[in-house]
Amino acid sequence: MRYPQVGIFALGTPENDYLELDLQSGKTLEALIRALVNLKSFHSEIGVNLVVAFRPSLWSALQPGEHPADAADWTEPITGVDGFTMPVTPHDAWVWVSGPDRAAVFDSVLEIRNAVADIADVATELTGWHYKQGRDLTGFIDGTENPQLIEAPSIATVPADQPGAGSCILIVQQWDHDIRAWTSLSTKEQENVFGRSKEDSIEMPDDVKPPTSHVSRTTVDRDGVERKIFRHNVAYGNTGRHGTLFVGFSADQWRQMEMLRRMAGVDGIRDALTHFTTPKTGAAYVVPSTSVLAQYVVDDDD
Repeated sequence: MRYPQVGIFALGTPENDYLELDLQSGKTLEALIRALVNLKSFHSEIGVNLVVAFRPSLWSALQPGEHPADAADWTEPITGVDGFTMPVTPHDAWVWVSGPDRAAVFDSVLEIRNAVADIADVATELTGWHYKQGRDLTGFIDGTENPQLIEAPSIATVPADQPGAGSCILIVQQWDHDIRAWTSLSTKEQENVFGRSKEDSIEMPDDVKPPTSHVSRTTVDRDGVERKIFRHNVAYGNTGRHGTLFVGFSADQWRQMEMLRRMAGVDGIRDALTHFTTPKTGAAYVVPSTSVLAQYVVDDDD
């Protein structure tokens, strides 16, 4: 039995910190994994959750088959209509620390930096936080379509009877908001951009909802079945520059990449929300199961 990393589904974690790491010359992914999974943070001994993920090509070379079947490096930007482009900014590893207390998260990230200092360089660090009980900085409720926690693992991770069980695909994007342009819209105009009501997040009927709405463009079907994802988005930034960090988990890579292609307007219809938000980063990672990562834990008796 392969179990997913529990931090993916943790609740009550308003404080978040995200690191992207690049291996130093001559250093191995195995060494990095050993440094990470033997931290106290990884075993929730200090009140925080730690989730780790790795560049698909690096992970598949180390652990063939222990990943979603279509896991692959995201290497090319996604370009849609009007020249709108989603950049790709891959790194070798991604680390997410979350918890209820900023001090504990801060201390844990310092511990991580020290543990990997001779193995990998910190390429990026971003602090994320929750805004107004589940709303993003547009004022709309974020993740309305998220599956309930009891069903989230079956959507976010590979099923137990398939190769790579318990693992998943992670897509991460940093979206800057043009808050002045956004707030210049009326509430009704904003609702048309989203395809939902602002106050209570009720989806518009199909005959009313604009085809360019965010809901319309991010709904992905295959064989007549909607392919959902599990989001764990947060707000980031300050009053001068801020936005949404998209953190999406799924059992396969196709559904999230198709969602991004639809948002960009590869099929000719661009997501209206992209006129008010700009993607600055983009990367795909494999989030291994805890069962496989356990192979790298050092036994205290060793």
